[in-house]
Amino acid sequence: MRALIATEYVTLDGVMEAPGSEDSLGDRGGWSFLYSNDEAAAFKFNEVMASGALLLGRTTYDIFAASWPARTGEFADRMNRLPKYVVSRTLETVAWENTHLIRDDVVRAVSELKEQPGQDILLYGSADLIRALTEHCLIDEYRIMIFPLILGTGKRLFGEGSAVTLKLVETKTFGSGVVVLTYQPERKT
Repeated sequence: MRALIATEYVTLDGVMEAPGSEDSLGDRGGWSFLYSNDEAAAFKFNEVMASGALLLGRTTYDIFAASWPARTGEFADRMNRLPKYVVSRTLETVAWENTHLIRDDVVRAVSELKEQPGQDILLYGSADLIRALTEHCLIDEYRIMIFPLILGTGKRLFGEGSAVTLKLVETKTFGSGVVVLTYQPERKT
């Protein structure tokens, strides 16, 4: 069984919105680039190379599909070749190579993906999807990259009503001040 790993960029105040070049936060978008360095790049590279699929919500898919197909290099090649599963009730077609739509019964579809053989599944961004999958105990690991920045506004990773008990299993600190906290849900026995 494959693990589903949510890997997220989050500010110190919990904002996950617009870490890349998105403009939804105006001049605050792209905040993760302030902390780019070789350590973080190596971490993300290793993470993608160890995965077997990507799971994305509609907004994250749109951002990635507009960017990754035009990029080159080993990391971009891997992103473009990986099977991608996008959860959307409104998306009609997908143009990014090797992308599959999940329209209905997301919980069942993700459970079936996890049961397939292969490497782990990475879930990027996609706050609404993370919340839904967290509620159904489908996320096996949370890799939260906390950036030493407070934005004061923007979509938070976990919204009101989110509740899960987590166990810290690993920490990494980069020279930029970014800290990666890896958690696994405490499973009730």
